[in-house]
Amino acid sequence: MPQFDVDLFVIGAGSGGVRAARIAAGYGAKVMAAEEYRVGGTCVIRGCVPKKLMVYASRFADEFHDAAGFGWNIGEPSFDWATLIRNKDREIGRLEEIYRANLEKAGVELVNSRAEIEDAHTVHILKTGARIRARTILVAVGAHPTMDPPIPGGELGITSNEVFHLEEQPKRIMVVGGGYIAVEFAGIFAGLGSQVTLVHRGDKLLRGFDEDVREALGEAYVQRGIDLQLKKTLHRLDRTADGIAATLSDGSVMTVDQVLVATGRRPNTKGLGLEKAGIAVDEVGTIPVDAYSRTLIPSVYAVGDVTNRANLTPVAIREGHAFADTVFGDKPTIVDHDLIPTAVFSTPEIGVIGCGEAAAREIYGDIDVYRTAFRPMKATLSGGSDRVLMKLIVDKASDKVVGVHIMGHDAGEMIQLAGIAVTMGATKADFDRTVAVHPTAAEELVTMRSPVAVKKPVAVG
Repeated sequence: MPQFDVDLFVIGAGSGGVRAARIAAGYGAKVMAAEEYRVGGTCVIRGCVPKKLMVYASRFADEFHDAAGFGWNIGEPSFDWATLIRNKDREIGRLEEIYRANLEKAGVELVNSRAEIEDAHTVHILKTGARIRARTILVAVGAHPTMDPPIPGGELGITSNEVFHLEEQPKRIMVVGGGYIAVEFAGIFAGLGSQVTLVHRGDKLLRGFDEDVREALGEAYVQRGIDLQLKKTLHRLDRTADGIAATLSDGSVMTVDQVLVATGRRPNTKGLGLEKAGIAVDEVGTIPVDAYSRTLIPSVYAVGDVTNRANLTPVAIREGHAFADTVFGDKPTIVDHDLIPTAVFSTPEIGVIGCGEAAAREIYGDIDVYRTAFRPMKATLSGGSDRVLMKLIVDKASDKVVGVHIMGHDAGEMIQLAGIAVTMGATKADFDRTVAVHPTAAEELVTMRSPVAVKKPVAVG
């Protein structure tokens, strides 16, 4: 009897787990994967993909408005929430089937059940009771939204899981939080015509982003009619005859139809049995791993949001691929978490790679900052109030571009391409000698010639 039933058992069939399973199977490994919900994970089922579809829907309002300035007369547009949700669900179902088919084509055995760890080499499949002996175990169970800290009436709120399945569009919605998810859904519902209140405990949105970007997004959201309630927290929720009464930390009360809490996510490690394998998680449930995604137990690895390194779908995919290359492909591979292009699908959209201005000063000391803000060409006829912000951060000593920050239409598309240049170590001189594509907004990235003046603190005494 063989010592192991499979070479690899993957717990969780999200983006990272699916990639790891497929690549490992391609190297000849016998692979089994377990998923207790739906294949595709947060990104495909209740995250990036359905969210982006809703972002597209929300932006048509601007398109209808802008069309008039270009001579189009399209009448009075109307929006139907049920149609959007129905079509979104159909597309998500199609994508899930593709994920399942890709696993099958790769030779991966998929088990539709929760799986828990019993020891460093044993996984218990709860649905069948089977116990599988695996040479290597990969934990790729992702994370879930939380509603912390608990408040009276908190059960009246929803998270980013439930928001995709609302039967009706809320006319009045309060979004709590200031990160990616909060600002994206605030933008979505505002674009669809809901009255949106965004409550955030900080003085600006998107903590950790460049200060110019944070300020510009706040201004843009106010311009779009979003009620920003900054430096405040949600104190309690009460059901009333007119909806949900939300009491804030300053004592003010607002009545809304729905409250979306987007204040954070935590790894799905509770009850997974990690302690039975000798793995201790931190206070929020994060699995500690090394650069190769290996835990303290040599036979157990973890990738994706469960490791709380850089909680982005493409990062989980890269980590899963690198794991398979390392363990089954005899190609030790480390994922660089320092340079990650990323987009926030707010409206206006944001694209970022590298350091913000403050962080760059701490790391590199002497830097040059190039910044431009302008009205996009499309707005000249449409009469829209949209603005574009672009910013380059350059290390003076090496002339390397160490940060690119874009806010405006298609910022996500632009930052993917700019990310190639920055990842390759492009200098400001490389940007300068690149011929501009005219007329585009992106050409500004290669035409900024003079660094902005830096305000130095005035010495006192």
